[in-house]
This record gives sequence, structure tokens and C-alpha cells, in this order.
Amino acid sequence: MMHGEGIATIGIDPTVALVQRARSLDSNGDYRIARAESFDCEDATFDLVVSYLTLVDIEDLDGAIRNMSRALRPGGVLLVANLTSFNTAGMPEGWRDCGGTLQFSIDRYLEERVICLEWSGIRIHNWHRPLERYMQSFLKAGLLLRDFTEPAPIGGDPEKVAQYRRAPWFHIMEWQKPTTQEP
Repeated sequence: MMHGEGIATIGIDPTVALVQRARSLDSNGDYRIARAESFDCEDATFDLVVSYLTLVDIEDLDGAIRNMSRALRPGGVLLVANLTSFNTAGMPEGWRDCGGTLQFSIDRYLEERVICLEWSGIRIHNWHRPLERYMQSFLKAGLLLRDFTEPAPIGGDPEKVAQYRRAPWFHIMEWQKPTTQEP
């Protein structure tokens, strides 16, 4: 989408099939097989780094966030959309029927853990982490929180909208790299 707006981008993903798919959709794009925690670029290279629903898939969270921060120029922005920790604390059970009433299962919220999921022949590891764990990692990387939102769903199937209003699905955060070193 950014490339379509005339914004020069580099897209990375460790999954070969996803990088191949991106290349097939945008043959002029720069898509690379790489990991956020080890992506190699010069310091202060980017004005904007976007992490879209990826932090839950990264085992080395601190390394990934440090590397994203390192890649930002002073004043640059790290824009993050991530599954909410309330959601991942309910995996893999999620919604369950409790005597005719649907309830979302949340358990062991404060315990960081990996959750193995599989659908359509794809097996993935998602990491549940309490929100505090994410926030502390961004702060330790020297970033400043500029915005935080848990967007409510709009449009679409009314039953699904009602369900996602009961248990938030994701949140969006805007972090900024300071323009000067703070004391």
C-alpha cells in the first residue's frame, strides 16, 4: 500500500512463501527474507518502521524492538499493530460455549508463553506476552509512546462486529525515536 502511495519501502519477512507472494503482487517492490531482530541496515536509515501483526510471532522480542529502534532516524516513527494480550491470553481456546453463553477464555495472562496454532495446513508459533512486557521493551529501546488505540470494528457482519467488541482483537501504537538523547 505504501509503495502505491509513492513511498519507497523495504518489506521483510522470514517466511519465504510470504515474500514470494508479496513479490508476485508488486514486482517493483523490494521484499527480502529477513527477521526483525537481525535485519541488517545502517543505523538511522528509516523515517518509518511498520510492524503489522508480527510481534506475536517473534521469539526475541527485545532484539527485534532494539533493531527496529536502531534502524529509525532521530524523530522517526515505529508504527505497531499487534494482537492484544487479552486475545493471546485466550489462545488456543478463544471463544467457548458456557451453558449457552459465549465467553472468551483468558488464562495465565501474566505468564509469557508460546502457543502453537495450526490452520489450513499452516503451523505457527504465537507468543503470548502481557502488555507490560511489550511496553517495557519499547521503553528500554529508548522510544517514546505517542499514541495508543484499540480500534473498534466497523462494518461487516453484525455478529462478528458484536463479538470483537466484547474482546478486543488488536491494538495500534505509535512510538517515536527521540530527536536528542535524553539525560
